[in-house]
Amino acid sequence: MRPRLTVAVGQMNSTDDVAENLASITSMVEEAAGQGADLVTLPENAPLLAPDRARLAAVEPLDGRQVTELRTLAQRHSVAIALGSFAETGPDDTHSYNTSVFIDEQGEIAGVYRKMHLFDVQVADDTAFRESDSVCAGPATPVQVAWRGWSIGLSICYDLRFPELYRAHAAAGTNLLLVPAAFTFRTGAAHWDVLLRARAIENLSWVVASAQVGRHYGRRESWGHGLAVSPWGEVVASCGGGDEGMVLATLEPSAVDEARARIPALHHRRIGR
Repeated sequence: MRPRLTVAVGQMNSTDDVAENLASITSMVEEAAGQGADLVTLPENAPLLAPDRARLAAVEPLDGRQVTELRTLAQRHSVAIALGSFAETGPDDTHSYNTSVFIDEQGEIAGVYRKMHLFDVQVADDTAFRESDSVCAGPATPVQVAWRGWSIGLSICYDLRFPELYRAHAAAGTNLLLVPAAFTFRTGAAHWDVLLRARAIENLSWVVASAQVGRHYGRRESWGHGLAVSPWGEVVASCGGGDEGMVLATLEPSAVDEARARIPALHHRRIGR
């Protein structure tokens, strides 16, 4: 039987100062562990959110400072940490990977996922994003983490708009989906809640979405509203849209089983079986 999980949904306003961001993460993890969290989830770009040139100058391998400090932090507080993403050393000097790392409570790396869908979008007439200019897409292969009896599906931000990824996770037995993000303010206001609830309902899984919030640099502004959503599509915890911080959510394993028993849609699929 899977145990009940207490998950901290983290919300940050990350900057171009890695040391400052790591200090904020440390404080959040200490607070969450002190309140009994089993898992702390951090948003996309948690250790560094900066323009391309600054981000590429700060790329690191998996054994670099950023991940190593979080591994030490996890071990010190006996809490798992889902690093939403960091800028991992890429295939060349002009591209990084946008990489999510799941660290268990012993400080061991239990899963690594490199973002497969890159955010190349014209958000408004005067606002465009071209993630592929400086980020290399990872393999088109879903990554799950087996931890404490749970099967956890990893994803990052723009992946949320591709339901086939989450259906592949569900088909592999996943019961908790992580969606760390730095959703833009404009798209978040329109789509964030409904897409997260849809992914939970479609796959009858828990969804935990940590988030960036507020202004970062230039016109870059994130929506916030980090959420935890039940397999029935109910928002059970929300960070809101204003401030950094975290909120705890209790994930009942029975909620997955009950939802899937009530609506056995995953067994009724006819395409992709």
